[in-house]
Amino acid sequence: MSENLAKEWKNHVGPKRALKTVFYAIIIAALVVSLRNIEIIPEFLKDTPEQLMDLFRRMWPIDVKFLWGFVAPSILETIHIATLGTIATLIITFPLAVLGSKNIVRNEGIRYVMKFIFVASRSVNSLIWALFYVAVFGPGPVAGVMAIMSRSIGFVGKLLSEAIEESSRNQIEAVISVGAPPVSVFLKGFWPQIRPSFLSIALLRWDINIRETAVLGIVGAGGIGLLLESAIDVFHWPGVAAILLSIFVVVLLAEFLVTNLRKKVI
Repeated sequence: MSENLAKEWKNHVGPKRALKTVFYAIIIAALVVSLRNIEIIPEFLKDTPEQLMDLFRRMWPIDVKFLWGFVAPSILETIHIATLGTIATLIITFPLAVLGSKNIVRNEGIRYVMKFIFVASRSVNSLIWALFYVAVFGPGPVAGVMAIMSRSIGFVGKLLSEAIEESSRNQIEAVISVGAPPVSVFLKGFWPQIRPSFLSIALLRWDINIRETAVLGIVGAGGIGLLLESAIDVFHWPGVAAILLSIFVVVLLAEFLVTNLRKKVI
């Protein structure tokens, strides 16, 4: 017993303790440098509570007419953009995920190309994609749908290809043993195993896309974000309150819906 305790104690001394000290020192140094570079002005922080209270007073009461006349249609447009972007993602990404799975495609070159596409998609923020597509297609929902799709391909493709690779070989070999063609092998061997993961990933990404779409309008990609920017520009604070409340309610409902559907799927 004493030998085990001694071994555990030695595990935290010497070189490992030095590495921990260096690690913490780097974190503290990075924090100090960051605080200096962002140039926080303490004087501007003193009246922050008063400014917040003044802003909240301007937001109340919420503009109900603005809510039903302008916010509701924009919220529907936001949901449509997120939904169409998710559907387009699933259609495009499914074959890419199949090509990126090592237990289906043996060619490493093809798999590396697919992984490169997934990484490239995830590495660019949805707002950057939106800026690019606004420049290509002009402001509007089309740019939003394309931005959501481009951002989601990496997320869905990575998770789906991993789900395919984790499929049990026994069921697949049973289908192959009866002489089934490749399409039947996938439909009868792979698909029943990955279907719960596919539906779960689709629902999760749709939930995420609703949140991301809510801000894409700030750069002109349609949805509620465009209306939010306009309301802030004209200092229509009761309208801003209506927009923020609507976004909160929609995101909350989407989270509740997706959580319950995923429980049934999984």
